[in-house]
Amino acid sequence: MPRKSLTLILLGLGFSAFTLLGQAPVAPAEKQEVELPPGRVAGGYVLGPNDVIMLRVLELEEVSDKPFRVDSDGNVNIPLLGKIQVGGMSIEKLEGLLNERFKPYVRKPQVIINIVQFRSEPVFLVGSFRSPGVYPLQGRRTLIDLLTAVGGLQPGASRRLRITRRLEYGRIPLANAVDNDERQVSEVEISLSRLMETVNPEEDLVLKPYDVIKAPPREMVYVSGAVGRAGPIELQDRDSLSVTQVISMTGGLAPYAKPEKAMVLRPILDTAKRAEVPVDVKKIMAGKANDFPLLPNDVLVIPSSSAGKWSVVGRVAMYAVPALASALIYVAVR
Repeated sequence: MPRKSLTLILLGLGFSAFTLLGQAPVAPAEKQEVELPPGRVAGGYVLGPNDVIMLRVLELEEVSDKPFRVDSDGNVNIPLLGKIQVGGMSIEKLEGLLNERFKPYVRKPQVIINIVQFRSEPVFLVGSFRSPGVYPLQGRRTLIDLLTAVGGLQPGASRRLRITRRLEYGRIPLANAVDNDERQVSEVEISLSRLMETVNPEEDLVLKPYDVIKAPPREMVYVSGAVGRAGPIELQDRDSLSVTQVISMTGGLAPYAKPEKAMVLRPILDTAKRAEVPVDVKKIMAGKANDFPLLPNDVLVIPSSSAGKWSVVGRVAMYAVPALASALIYVAVR
């Protein structure tokens, strides 16, 4: 076998082994706030009497950008098509139906429907719900009532809900609610566990028109480097986890760890960048420094000492050398 080929095999084996033994978790993507576009309704809204819809159909000026009210029988009268029964039909289903009905007039119709007036004031479910969308607020309806009606949350949802309410409908009546005068809203986070497990919890808010209930994905902190088990740790209902809690959950520090050089990579708000925050984990574990709280999407990095790096090289050799020896014997026999 040529010397160059042998060198490439050695390099390849070493790289693969280092990758398997030293792989660190990828830093999580920044959270994106979801906003409802004006006039466009999220999936799941069912049409009924007194809803007013607006169609947009390219190449059909007769119907485009004109409002159509659903009558008391659930019908809507559309030029070219006449009266169509739409009561009880979702926006998506009606768009599909009109795409078929307009084919005699347009080669490839593309119908977009917006709600310009609701038959009753709506509330919005955004994010990791089983059935996100816009729901009419009819009568007195609480948060638990609505969650039950939509089937709850998806498995990957956070255990916290975020409620946003227009200040014109009053401040959210909870001690931890925060008012934003610039946006003219009141906002609060609610623990789903407390909400569902407590009898008559105060968090079971009576919903108001245009409330937005968001279910974000699960929040994590991440640990990388010289610990027993690197990877993500779910916050669940907690606002943060301390460094000592996280070290314990990951099986402790590795023998070759250099905890005095640890660092937390913390997301910088509204950017894709991260701030580097030095944390002396050695002093924290010895009780000589205050514990450090890890917030959602923080990454705790525990570096390795030089001796630790050589121990990794030894483990690489333990796996790579037998494989290389087998390959050389196979070549020699042939």
